[in-house]
Amino acid sequence: MLYFGAAHLALALAFGAVAADPRAFSGFFYHPRMLAAVHLVTLGWISSSILGALYLVGPIALRLSLPARRVDYFAFGLVMTGIIGMVAHFWIEDYPGMGWSAATAGAGIMVVGGQVAWRLPQAKLPAAVSAHIALAFLNVFGAATMGTLVGFDKAYHFLPGYVLTNVFAHAHLAAIGWASMMVVGVAYRLLPMVLPSEMPSGPRLWASAVALQVGVSGLFVTLLLRHRSVWVFALIVVTGFGAFLSQVLWMLRRPRPKPPGLRTPDPAVLHAAASAASLAIASALGLYLTIAAPSSFTLRIAAAYGVFGLLGFLAQMVVGMEGRLLPLFAWYWASANSDYKGPMPSPHNMAWRKGQLLVFALWLFGVPALAGGLAFDAVPLIGAAAWCLLTATVLDSLNVGRILRHAFRTPHHG
Repeated sequence: MLYFGAAHLALALAFGAVAADPRAFSGFFYHPRMLAAVHLVTLGWISSSILGALYLVGPIALRLSLPARRVDYFAFGLVMTGIIGMVAHFWIEDYPGMGWSAATAGAGIMVVGGQVAWRLPQAKLPAAVSAHIALAFLNVFGAATMGTLVGFDKAYHFLPGYVLTNVFAHAHLAAIGWASMMVVGVAYRLLPMVLPSEMPSGPRLWASAVALQVGVSGLFVTLLLRHRSVWVFALIVVTGFGAFLSQVLWMLRRPRPKPPGLRTPDPAVLHAAASAASLAIASALGLYLTIAAPSSFTLRIAAAYGVFGLLGFLAQMVVGMEGRLLPLFAWYWASANSDYKGPMPSPHNMAWRKGQLLVFALWLFGVPALAGGLAFDAVPLIGAAAWCLLTATVLDSLNVGRILRHAFRTPHHG
C-alpha cells in the first residue's frame, strides 16, 4: 500500500505542476521541468505501482508468495529517496545529484527484483509469463544504469554520441523493456480475471516476450549508434505488442461467466480498451519517427508519441488494473480480519462507480488533449488537459481510500 500511496501522490504532483504553469511545459520537450514531470509519471506512478502491485498480484494472480519483510521496506525507502532526489535535482538542474538519485532508485528496484527472482521458480506459472517478469527486471537494471550514466554525463561529459539519442535509448529501454514487458506478462494472468475470460497458455505467449526483448535490445543499440536500421527493431517491438493484442482478442472470444455484482460497462475494461487504443497510436507514431527525417514536425510528433505511450498506454493501464486489484485486496483482508466468518461486502460494490466512470471520461479527454497541446504548442489545451488529469487522479485517490476502508474495518461480533 505504501507504493500505491506514493504513486498517487507522484501522479498528482506531475499533473499539478503542468496545470499550475502550462507554458513552462510547452515548446521543446527536453528541459529540466519536463524531465522532472516525466519521471514523476514513469518512476513515481508507473514503476511504483508495478512494484506495489507485485505484492498484491503475486499471491492472487501469479501464485507467487511475496511477503513484505524488512528488506522490502528498505527497498521502498531507496526507491522513494531516489525518486524524490531525481525530481528535485531535475527541477534545480543539479545533474550530479540526479545521477546519484537515479542509482539509489535503481538499487531499490533491484532489491525487489532479487526478491521476485528468488521466488519466481517456485511459482506455478507458465514459463513464458515468468520470462516476461524476469526480462523486465533485467531491462530495468540496464535502464537504471544508463539513466545514472546520462545524469553524470550532463556534468562530466564522458559518454560518446549525441545526448538526445542517449536519452531516447534510456527512455525506450525503461518504457518498453521494463514497464511494457512487465505489464504484458502480468496482463496474461490478470486480464482473464478482469474480463473475465479463459486463461491463455502455451507457446504462443513466448511471441511477445521474444519480440519485445529482441526489439528493445536492438532499439537501444541502434539509438545509441544513431544507426539507420532503428526502424527494423521498432517494427519488431510493434510485432511484440501485436502478439500481445492478439492474445487479448483471443481472450475476448472466450468469455467466462461474470461474477455476481459485476456491472457493465466495467471501468477497468474501459481503461484497458483505451490503453490498447493509445498503444496502437503510439506504435504508429513511433514507426513514423524512425523513418522520417528529423525536423520541427517530427519533434511535435515525438511529444504526442510520448504522451500516448507513457500516459495513454502505460499510466492508464495501471489506473484500470488498480481499480480491479485493490477491491480484491480489500476483500481478502476484510475476510482475514473476520476470521473468514460472516458476510463480506462484494469487491464489485466497494468502489464509487460514478466516480470511476468520471475518471475514465477525464482520461479519455485528457490524454489526446495533452498530446495535441504539446505537439502544437497550444498552452490553453495543455492546461485544460492537465487540470482534467489532475482531477481524475484526485478522484481516483478518493476512490482508493473508499475501497481500502473495507480492508481495515474491524469486524463487530455480536
